[in-house]
Amino acid sequence: MPKRTLQGVVVSDKQTKTVVVRVDRRFTHPIYKKTIRRSKNYHAHDENNEFKPGDMVWIEESKPISKLKRWTVVRGEQKKTA
Repeated sequence: MPKRTLQGVVVSDKQTKTVVVRVDRRFTHPIYKKTIRRSKNYHAHDENNEFKPGDMVWIEESKPISKLKRWTVVRGEQKKTA
């Protein structure tokens, strides 16, 4: 079975080798037929501490690394700084 991959935005990098990634999903409400946005935070392993808040990253599920970390950062695009 292939590993799940999600795309999200880094919201926090305060922990060592860990980033918190917000993943947004959109779906249509089954009764009201209105598009709803839901988001969820995932703790992901970032070995080199290279991602900062605002960066777009792709995370992949992995074996448990710690109490909360079950995802690793696969790749990312760093935010353009002005």
